Amino acid sequence: MPAVLAVVPARGGSKGVPGKNLARVGGVPLVVRAVRACREARLVTDVVVSTDDPAVAAAAREAGARVVERPAELAGDAATSESAVLHALDAHEAATGRAVDAVLLVQCTSPFLTAGDIDAVTAAVTEGGADSALTVAPFHGFVWRAGETVAEMAGNRPSDDGAHGVNHDKKHRPRRQDRPQDLLETGAAYAMRAAGFRAARHRFFGRTAPVPTDPARVLEIDDPDDLARARALAPLLDAPDFDAPDFPGRDDIDAVVLDFDGTQTDDRVLVDAEGRELVAVHRGDGLGVAALRRAGLALLILSTEVNAVVAARARKLNVPVVHGTDTKDAVLKQWCDERGIDPGRVLYAGNDVNDLPCFRLVGWPVAVADAHPAVRDAARAVTRAPGGRGAVREIAGRLLGPEL
Repeated sequence: MPAVLAVVPARGGSKGVPGKNLARVGGVPLVVRAVRACREARLVTDVVVSTDDPAVAAAAREAGARVVERPAELAGDAATSESAVLHALDAHEAATGRAVDAVLLVQCTSPFLTAGDIDAVTAAVTEGGADSALTVAPFHGFVWRAGETVAEMAGNRPSDDGAHGVNHDKKHRPRRQDRPQDLLETGAAYAMRAAGFRAARHRFFGRTAPVPTDPARVLEIDDPDDLARARALAPLLDAPDFDAPDFPGRDDIDAVVLDFDGTQTDDRVLVDAEGRELVAVHRGDGLGVAALRRAGLALLILSTEVNAVVAARARKLNVPVVHGTDTKDAVLKQWCDERGIDPGRVLYAGNDVNDLPCFRLVGWPVAVADAHPAVRDAARAVTRAPGGRGAVREIAGRLLGPEL
């Protein structure tokens, strides 16, 4: 089997999104998502993260990657990805004493890259005869450029300062099926023969193979809006077991504490003509709570909501409740102290910013799928189901598995 080294460049500095490589998508830091995809790829033999940031290094090691400390001269804004990969390649071979046949550049700014994508781009080089390869997505759009065309800049004809078709003649609009197939570079993964890469010092050399990927999964995180989109898409695009390693098992947990509005409900309130409030809950969540209780876990419903509906739901579930409090973390700490429960062994499920103090207190903060972005970012795990639509049932199933 060829020796294939996957290098994930993940420096600490980022102007567009500060701390970008540790930002969480689907409850998982971007650098960890990249490492996991590489480790799950069957053709990758070693995974290295190149970084100058101790926090990134710690996350990478915990995810199972080796870390190569990147020198300062390769960690600035002007440093190229190729320079980081070359440095990591040399350091890896020196440390292991083994030559690398193929090297990969894997970007953690592409959060929905899969192990299958990595294997495909690797196989193009190790099995398909290509010297270099990249992930691409089929692209059918008409591309325009404002101002001068390439021909005009070369002095072939004057510019009229209007927009020009780049991949088409603006006077001719062929149907999609009649146009040549364009390919968009995704920026997610690149594979190179190691010897050729050292000689060329660039990711594209020799015969370059484009490897098609799913266009729906193409997203590069360069600014906060990209990060917000990635977090919104994660519940739809992540595989069902993607973040399972970040979810505790029954042996890790002594107690489950549940927020109410937005976690056990869909965060809506119906108000009748008399001012009475009604909320909708999920029957499956009730089943999950009953199973957690039977499993011997301590349970608590903790809410800032003063409405009596919270207490009524708690009575229905036969779960202790504290509601109408503005200091949820203090209440939670006291509850743990009184019962001798280590907060590090508590799972707290929430959805909004008033849950963040409790997230910082417990060992297992869990956000529901439609939680506020700041809450998802702070969570150690994120459910597939939204609040009020089976999120608690999902938590119970993750904890108890076949028992539930």
